[in-house]
Amino acid sequence: MAVVATAHWHRLDDGRVQCDVCPRACRLHEGQRGFCFVRQREGDAIVLTTYGRSSGFCVDPIEKKPLNHFLPGTPVLSFGTAGCNLGCRFCQNWDISKSREIDTLGSAAGPEQLAAAAQRLGCRSIAFTYNDPVIFMEYAMDVADACRERGIKAVAVSAGYMNPAPREEFYRHMDAANIDLKAFSELFYSKITFAKLDAVLDTLEYLRGTDVWFEVTTLLIPGHNDGDDELRRQCDWFAEHLGPDVPLHFSAFHPDFKMRDVPATPPQTLRRARQIALEAGLRYVYTGNVHDPDGQTTRCPGCGGAVVVRDWYDLVSYQLTGDGHCTACGQALPGVYDGAAGTWGRRRLPVGIA
Repeated sequence: MAVVATAHWHRLDDGRVQCDVCPRACRLHEGQRGFCFVRQREGDAIVLTTYGRSSGFCVDPIEKKPLNHFLPGTPVLSFGTAGCNLGCRFCQNWDISKSREIDTLGSAAGPEQLAAAAQRLGCRSIAFTYNDPVIFMEYAMDVADACRERGIKAVAVSAGYMNPAPREEFYRHMDAANIDLKAFSELFYSKITFAKLDAVLDTLEYLRGTDVWFEVTTLLIPGHNDGDDELRRQCDWFAEHLGPDVPLHFSAFHPDFKMRDVPATPPQTLRRARQIALEAGLRYVYTGNVHDPDGQTTRCPGCGGAVVVRDWYDLVSYQLTGDGHCTACGQALPGVYDGAAGTWGRRRLPVGIA
C-alpha cells in the first residue's frame, strides 16, 4: 500500500501526535493507528496508509448513492478503501469499514487511472463510498481533481464527521455529497455510532453555504431512531437550518453486523417518516431500500405533477428539461441537471481498473 504524508495533525506536549481530521482527535504514539485504522503515526507525523488502494470498483446508478437530484439516470463509478472513523453497530458495509486486513485492499488505482476508467466506462461522476472518504481524504481529493480535468464530477458519500479546516479543504474538491444523518439524538450517536451529533449538524450547515449539491439520508432502525417525536425534531431542524429544497431520504434497515437481533424496518415506518417530513415543509422526501413508487417519485413544487417517476433505480418517466425545469409549468427544480436524463437504470457492474 502506498503511504503519503498528511497535513491535518499537530504535536502534543506529551510527545504524542494528534490527528485533526475528525472530532475523534486520536492521539498517537509511534507506530499507532487511529480509530479509522488507515491514518498512522510514522515519525513525528501522521500518514495515510491506503493511498491508491481500493476494496473494489463498481458502476452504479447515481440514485443508489442516493442522489435523486444530481445528473439523474447516469452511471457513477463507485469505490471505497478500508476502515471508518465511526463505529456504527448497524454498519451495512462492516466487512469494508471494519476491515483490518490488507487483503481487503486488493485493487490498486491511481487518480489518473481512475479518471480515465470513469471516462472509458461512460460515467458522469465518481463516488467515494462503501466506507467514509473523510479518512482517505488525500486520495479522494486527488482523484476528484483528476476527474474534474476530464469533465467528470466527484461525489462524497459520508457520515459528515469532520473538523472544520479539513472539511473546508475536502469539499472544495467535491461536486456533490450524500450525508448520513444517523439519528437526531446525541444518545444514539454516542452509544450506537461512537460519535457526536453536533459535528454532523455542523457539516450539514456548512454544506448549505457552499456550491456542493447535497442530499441527506437517515437509516431508520426500529426502536432506536424511528420515534415520531425524534423524527419531528429532525425534520423541523432540517426545515429551519437547511431549507425545504434539500432532499431527505429515509432508508430501511436490515439486520447486520452487531444489530442482527433488530428486525428489518417495516415499509409503513418509512411512509410515516416521509409524511412527517412533508408536514414539516420539506418538498423532496424519499424512501429507500423498499419498493415504494410514491416515495421514490419527484413532484414539481409548482404544478404538483410527477416529473420523475422511479421504479427502484429505473427512471420510468422523466418530465424535466435539460436544465431541470418542469416541462408542464416551467418551474425550476433544485439540483444539478445537464442535458437529457441518463438511461443506466438499476444495473450494478463490478469492474477492474488495472
